[in-house]
Amino acid sequence: MSVRRIGPKEVQPKEFAFNAENLEWAKKQLLKFPEGRQASAVIPLMWRAQEQHDGWLPEAAIRYVADMLGMDYIRAMEVATFYTMFLLQPVGKKAHIQVCGTTPCRLRGADALFDVCKHRIAHEPFEISADGNFSWEEVECLGACVNAPMALIWKDTYEDLTAESFEKLIDGFAAGKPPKPGPQVDRQFSAPQGGPTTLTDNSIYETAGAGADNDGAALTDNKAKKPTKGASERESPAPKNPKP
Repeated sequence: MSVRRIGPKEVQPKEFAFNAENLEWAKKQLLKFPEGRQASAVIPLMWRAQEQHDGWLPEAAIRYVADMLGMDYIRAMEVATFYTMFLLQPVGKKAHIQVCGTTPCRLRGADALFDVCKHRIAHEPFEISADGNFSWEEVECLGACVNAPMALIWKDTYEDLTAESFEKLIDGFAAGKPPKPGPQVDRQFSAPQGGPTTLTDNSIYETAGAGADNDGAALTDNKAKKPTKGASERESPAPKNPKP
């Protein structure tokens, strides 16, 4: 996973150019950056190039974006080969699945997801399925550790997966009806599954009414307790000058 190379010459197109819609979009992106800093747009422009070119980024597109931004080719190539979001060889037409293999996902069952990929798609990463619709790879942390295990498909993450729900996920993409991204269990984002499990006693939110300085309502900024003089005084003994 640490060595990422562009696809072989036989799969590389001779040239690449943005279509009219993407070219207009790219020009608007360049206006977001100060003059002389257009190279900062390299990631969004290469991502749009990848979307236009069947979900993978050919060398011609990398060079095209570099020319548009006034970058050396090697600098654009460094970006493309560093980020796993850029796919450097042909992938499945309907889905390229990036399964997280970092420790939290492994502990929560990622191995079962890899088994599904090997069974349903191809035995080795980046092999395209027989029907040309799917491919897969293992990647490192995709940033949804609390909802492990998970996978990234195109722009969206699918979390809290099991072998069974992962199979259904692939079925959905195969049928052209991918499921809703995010957790695939009963939870919203990273909220506890099944609802809150702590601080569920409503009485703790009711008016307390205890204490002379507490009227029971939530304190506003102008009612917040101010620090006392003692709180700002030094608690440790004052330093003494050494004896001569």
